[in-house]
Amino acid sequence: MRATEGFPSKTNGQRGGAVKSFLVFLAGLSLLAVAVIGAGGYLAYLEAKSPGPSTEKIIVLLEPGSAVSTIAHELEDVGVIRYAELFTGVVRGRRAQNQLKAGEYEIPAGASVMEIIDILIDGKSILHFFTAPEGLTSAQILVLVAADETLIGEITIEPPEGELLPETYAFTRGASRDEIVRRMMKYQDALIDELWPDRAMELPFTTPEEAIILASIVEKETGVAEERPRIAAVFVNRLKRGMRLESDPTIIYGLTKGEPLGRGLRVSELRGETPYNTYIIRGLPPTPIANPGRDAIEAVLNPAETADLFFVADGTGGHAFAATNSEHERNVAAWRRIERERRQGG
Repeated sequence: MRATEGFPSKTNGQRGGAVKSFLVFLAGLSLLAVAVIGAGGYLAYLEAKSPGPSTEKIIVLLEPGSAVSTIAHELEDVGVIRYAELFTGVVRGRRAQNQLKAGEYEIPAGASVMEIIDILIDGKSILHFFTAPEGLTSAQILVLVAADETLIGEITIEPPEGELLPETYAFTRGASRDEIVRRMMKYQDALIDELWPDRAMELPFTTPEEAIILASIVEKETGVAEERPRIAAVFVNRLKRGMRLESDPTIIYGLTKGEPLGRGLRVSELRGETPYNTYIIRGLPPTPIANPGRDAIEAVLNPAETADLFFVADGTGGHAFAATNSEHERNVAAWRRIERERRQGG
């Protein structure tokens, strides 16, 4: 019999102590790792909340379909964030991968990663504006649309005369030219649908299309907003009496399709046989001669209550109105004196 026989062996105890020590060690490592990760996460959070590196506002354009990592590197490249990886990590941590919206954005100077993410989630892209002036033809408006470098694509739509609403339209970069043209057509339809039911009684036309034709003539006759209802009244009164409209802009449209004539009308042109010569034809011309704005359309549908049948320039940019031919002839004589004085003074 060995001397140790009958006494407990130390081998199992030592082995159990080693395992316990190892487990304690692992637990310590885990706690350290958690502490390190926690500290790292906290530092990342502080960095994401701290002001960014840009010292001035920067415009960034994010294309549709861009991955979060692509967006992050674009933002890093233009200098609005320091670390693309941090941006990507924060987006994923917020589970916002599918919430970032493409578009053109103005990133404020010093914006933090958190603030930039909020901007991209809100999707408030920079707005651009296109203005179609009142009184232009459809062809002239399309030239302006084609020249706008912020819009994209070719124009494939050919809107008829008078079917575009002159207005200022807001859009974001990437909008197509066709989209703007369609909006102008849609808004014009919506406007006439809004105004038509509230028109005055006993107007000398029966359709919205005829109202647009007359409104285009009113639009071309005066640039003074407050005159439009009275100009409209003159034409409405003349139509009711079976008188010719005798509007110079209609003659010009028949000659040039609305392009500036560059000179005064000739007697031969006043007598020329065209569908748009309202010194020859009775009633309205076959189409509008321009695209009228809201004020001109409203004026035609609710003209001023007046007996006026004539108007002529008064030398101030406006017009002198008359209900009788004799009064009109006096106004014409006064205008001719003004013209002579201007020629002599020039």
